[in-house]
Amino acid sequence: MRTTRRDFLKQAGVTSAGVSLLNGWSAEGLMAASAKKMFFEISLAEWSLHRTLQAGKLTNMEFPAKAKTDFGINAVEYVDQFFKDKANDQAYLSELKKRAEDLGVRNVLIMVDTAGPLADLDETKRKQAVESHYQWVDAAKFLGCHSIRVNLRGKGTADEIAKSSVDGLGRLAEYGRKAGIGVIVENHGGYSSDGKWLSQVIRQINNPYAGTLPDFDNFKLTDTELYDRYLGVQEMMPFAKGVSAKSRDFDEQGNEVTIDYDRLLQIVKKEKTPAFKGYIGIEYSGNRLSEDEGIRATKALLDRIGQRVS
Repeated sequence: MRTTRRDFLKQAGVTSAGVSLLNGWSAEGLMAASAKKMFFEISLAEWSLHRTLQAGKLTNMEFPAKAKTDFGINAVEYVDQFFKDKANDQAYLSELKKRAEDLGVRNVLIMVDTAGPLADLDETKRKQAVESHYQWVDAAKFLGCHSIRVNLRGKGTADEIAKSSVDGLGRLAEYGRKAGIGVIVENHGGYSSDGKWLSQVIRQINNPYAGTLPDFDNFKLTDTELYDRYLGVQEMMPFAKGVSAKSRDFDEQGNEVTIDYDRLLQIVKKEKTPAFKGYIGIEYSGNRLSEDEGIRATKALLDRIGQRVS
């Protein structure tokens, strides 16, 4: 239902005497003026459009324009697999950077999934993985991102993987420190979805360029065991440089059906530290709505609740 100027004035409790002061304002202008600035900015994770990209209906180069023109989002998070052969292609990166800058779109981070297991128990493989990530740190720096997002994966016990993670992630974070680029870990299944385990790994590394990217929905420890998402986000936030707002489906009121966004955004606001770069990224991963519809529904939810908790 469209809000008229009269409806808005009535809802806002503006008296007849006050109306004269607002002469010439539209309802939309009044509502925009009354909007509260949120404690975060919204970015768009490229994975939200993975089916469109995989079908060849969109390219990585076109992604910033899609975010800006279709959704009004001014910050983007890339996924390496959609330009995995371009990390060292200076001409490609220069064009991507120019397009984003011309649009007024901020490049926030690159999600890296194809560079190898940083927590592999085999030292040679782990070293190869660390060095394979260097090109993405360099690409992120060139594009103006604040971080790359990585995974901690390997086969072994919790203690074994923790030890190899401290080594692999620690080495990569040191490379990131020299470049001024954060290396942040998402809860992405297995041990990394244990907020306590992951926070202990980050503490042991003790490098401000090693951090986390709490995801609202990736807390699957095993096929049958889930970690408490609210506890996990709280545990990860002291090291968070960003947040991933995962969504899958929505009810008639526009709420995510399994994730309490209100509770999570209040945790993020309360627990954020100076390390937090201010961006919460939309990552729609549902099937019922189209990718475009899911992105819009997630953005509307973040806007609505963000206004309330800010």
